[in-house]
Amino acid sequence: MSKISAAITAVGAYVPEYVLTNQILETMVDTNDEWITSRTGIKERRILKDVGKGTSYLAIKAAQNLISKKGIDPKDIELVIVATATPDMKAASTAAFTAFNIGAINAFSFDLDAACSSFLYGMSVAAKYIESGRYKNVLLIGADKMSSMVNYEDRATCIIFGDGGGAVLFEPNTENLGLQDEYLRSDGSGREFLQATFGGSSYPSTVEAIENKKQFAFQEGQTVFKNAVFNMADAAVKILERNKLTKNDVNWLVAHQANKRIVDATAKRIELEDDKVMMNIEKYGNTTSATLPLLLNDYESQLKKGDNLIFAAFGGGFNWGSIYLKWAYNSKH
Repeated sequence: MSKISAAITAVGAYVPEYVLTNQILETMVDTNDEWITSRTGIKERRILKDVGKGTSYLAIKAAQNLISKKGIDPKDIELVIVATATPDMKAASTAAFTAFNIGAINAFSFDLDAACSSFLYGMSVAAKYIESGRYKNVLLIGADKMSSMVNYEDRATCIIFGDGGGAVLFEPNTENLGLQDEYLRSDGSGREFLQATFGGSSYPSTVEAIENKKQFAFQEGQTVFKNAVFNMADAAVKILERNKLTKNDVNWLVAHQANKRIVDATAKRIELEDDKVMMNIEKYGNTTSATLPLLLNDYESQLKKGDNLIFAAFGGGFNWGSIYLKWAYNSKH
């Protein structure tokens, strides 16, 4: 019997209609288009402005896009994982609500949070369920409504983040395609440098905290930047070395879209040409858990069966890592 590997067999995506450009941000905080673009590579980001719509809305739309493209019956989906740092609400599962609304009535579901590395870690988890032989259709969704935790008076963070969702379907493969290897790491000593403090169990929301905007995300930019540059690049190098891959073997770098300079530094470290680096940060900003599947969706038509993809991400916690995956299909779209 051939060894079962976990392959991505479909992708889908959704971004909100409202476009928050650098020019609009200039009217909100002390910043300008040249400053934002030169430091982050971001030109615009999408924002979900509808009252009452949260991350589940983005996840549902992305999943529906995948289901429509793939032509899969939602009843055949056995597991739905929603990778997110911004669940709809406390206690209630965003994944369960998402699964119900897409018609995945035979699936069990759960949320997975590892900040900006959520989708990367989710790939590892989804693959294990497939490799076990017990499940054949696992839907992994990366979605975040980052605008819900951004203070639009803080120019250090409001220029970075956007809202969006992306989805991938994992299925068994016996051609040695799909997920090949992973290098995943965490370091909790970095928690203080990137967080949204109030609203969690350590510091429940209070009137005073909300009045002082303590519920919003903040970061110590330079510390986070340095750690992201080093660790994303280091993880990618380790994956290549461990699998005896050279830059010539790599077809695509699929890197978390946190900052163009971080992605460029990772590509440079593994000596990869620009035309092998997926990039869409200029359109969406940092959508946290959604950046990797949004990249796959945007570049799907360029991907070929057998292509070697190196994924890399870094997020609050700190959490980071790299995954080596062989692409399993040629796009018909």
